[in-house]
Amino acid sequence: MKRLFDIVVSLLALVLLSPVMLVVAVLVRLKLGAPVLFRQTRPGLHGRPFEMVKFRTMLDAVDDNGQPLPNAQRMTRLGSVLRATSLDELPELWNVLKGDMSLVGPRPLLMEYLPLYTPRQARRHEVRPGVTGWAQVNGRNALSWEQKFELDVWYVDNRSLWLDLRILLLTVKKVVVREGIAHDGDVAMPRFRGGSHHE
Repeated sequence: MKRLFDIVVSLLALVLLSPVMLVVAVLVRLKLGAPVLFRQTRPGLHGRPFEMVKFRTMLDAVDDNGQPLPNAQRMTRLGSVLRATSLDELPELWNVLKGDMSLVGPRPLLMEYLPLYTPRQARRHEVRPGVTGWAQVNGRNALSWEQKFELDVWYVDNRSLWLDLRILLLTVKKVVVREGIAHDGDVAMPRFRGGSHHE
């Protein structure tokens, strides 16, 4: 039932939101240049890698040593708006349609985090990653990593279609009021360095 729900809703959303996605794509191309999409390998169900797609929100600016500048220096006004409204996430609907992701589930993080999780934290990969999730509607980037992972595991243990519908409705509310976008003044979460304890 969950997979059928994902297919129907993501396909419908891709059709209905295609004009919005076209406008965003044009703006990203004009303001940030090519490529329009940000592609990155992320862990999916059971940690299997897939290529996640989003709209770009940052410039490819580097320092004198060729290293990327801090997020705050690479973020543009357009990028901030796209993140605040979650419009940068719209291409992930294609990942949902393909079966790489679900509409609701723990957010897909970086492949390099996989060996850093405690056994309990790693349970977040027992389900498909989501475009939105329980952690996103309960604080998003304003939470610590440990808090987010606890919420992810809670979702794994309590998932249902009704919970997914509730999370989707709460996501719309969060986007409208723009809560939890940044973490302590930064434009993104700090890197995860490992669990606070091992189980």
